[in-house]
This record gives sequence, structure tokens and C-alpha cells, in this order.
Amino acid sequence: MKHDLASPLLLAGGTNIPRVGLGVFRAGSGAGTRNAVRYGLDAGYRHIDTAAVYRNETEVGEALRQSEIARDEVFLTTKLWREDYGYDRALKAFDESRDRLGVEVIDLYLMHWPNPEKRVQTWRALEALRESGCCRAIGVSNFTIPHLSQIIDATGITPAVNQIELHPFRQQRELVAFCRAHGIALVAWAPLTKGQRFEEPTLRSVAAEVQRTVPQVLIRWSLQKGFVAIPKSSNQIRIGENFAVFDFSLSEAQMARLDALDEGYRTAPGWDPSVVA
Repeated sequence: MKHDLASPLLLAGGTNIPRVGLGVFRAGSGAGTRNAVRYGLDAGYRHIDTAAVYRNETEVGEALRQSEIARDEVFLTTKLWREDYGYDRALKAFDESRDRLGVEVIDLYLMHWPNPEKRVQTWRALEALRESGCCRAIGVSNFTIPHLSQIIDATGITPAVNQIELHPFRQQRELVAFCRAHGIALVAWAPLTKGQRFEEPTLRSVAAEVQRTVPQVLIRWSLQKGFVAIPKSSNQIRIGENFAVFDFSLSEAQMARLDALDEGYRTAPGWDPSVVA
């Protein structure tokens, strides 16, 4: 089991997504984001995750162009913010994101939040973008089962991805089961708990047993669960460490101990999509 997770995950529709990506939320403006992306690419990442609301798409695009890596070797995700929901407005916002990134094609485009207004119209706009070929796959972020059911039932179009908070302390098992039953890949944001649970004794014990860092154990847990993980860091050393997760594995017993940590913990208590109609 040591090396099987190093290969990309095949999304519904035929697009391959690398299982570990670099998140750039709050990576810093200007050089902060450019350096983080450069560190990531140098460390071996081939998946960068940004969003319009992060306000660093321009810097991500600059870092990609400054690298010697071919554009088609890097999987690029960005997200549509809720203020740009609606069919025509979503199409315009996509073009603006693409211009800021400086790319012809975006690999994965997500609705960032299950805003109740214009949800279905916006989802139809994303499908039009996918059909036009200017993005390879479409999905959502922070959608619950009712949100997913609504857009699937209304349009017949199933998201390729749902990006949600996932880590041993928040496992969202019912939602994960629903997504798997519908062929929706899970992308874990905050897979490192934003550093908030690094001192948890079981987690530290498992890390000591496998002689790895706590972040490496958290990322490996995500991978062995079948999730794509997008850890965020701006530190060059930690960015490299967070990618070094393909040469070890967690035993079934260790995974079970981590699974037992589930308590529904939210790293951002105010960020609760379940209250959205």
C-alpha cells in the first residue's frame, strides 16, 4: 500500500486529479503566494488549489508561468464566489478568473458555497463551461446532501468533486457515503486541522510510531480514506514535508485509532454550510 496512492485519482468524466495539492488560502499577497507555489512545484506538487475570493489567482498564474513545468502537467483548481452566482454572471466571473490565472483551460472549477440564491442556474452555467471545453471538470465546495440533491435532481448533472472540511476530527461520514454512492470525489480542505489539533495524544502517538510528522500522518490518513488532500503552507520546508507522504502507510489499527477521533470538530465554527437552505 506504500505507493498505490501516488497515482492520480480519476474523476467522473475522465479527468485525473493529483491526490495531494497545494492550497493557497491566505498564502500571502504578491511574493507570498508566488513563492509558495514555486516551493510546491519544486517539491513535486502538480495540483494547485486557489479561488477567486482568495485574491491571489494572478500570483498563482505568475508562478506557473515562471516555472519550467509545462502547463498541462499542473492541475489547476479555482472557485466561483457566491457574489458571482447566476448564469450570466458566473460565465463572466469564470473568464475573469481565467484571465487572472493567464491560462486557456482551468482543470477544475467549483461553486465555492451552497448559496441558496441562483444555485441551480449557476450550476447550469458551470456545465456550459465544461461542455465548451474551457474547464475540464466541474464541482462544488461545502455542499451538504440536500444541496447536492437539489442540483442533481434539477439538472441531471452530478458534480465531479465536493471539496469539504475533512480530517480525523471531522469525518462527515454520511456526506462522504452519499458522495461515494454518486461517484463524487472528495477533496479535503483543512486536512491539517489548520494546526489546531496537532497536540492531540493519539495523533502524536501514531506519528511517533511511523516516525513521521503529525501533518504527514494527517495527509496520509486522508489519502488512505480515498480523499484528495490540499494542505496549505507557505513555509518551504513544511511544503516539502507535506508532499513526502507516499513512501509509508498507516496500519489498519492506526487508521482505526485515528477514525475514533471523530467529534464533528470545525476549524472555522462560523463556516457552517448546514445552516444554508
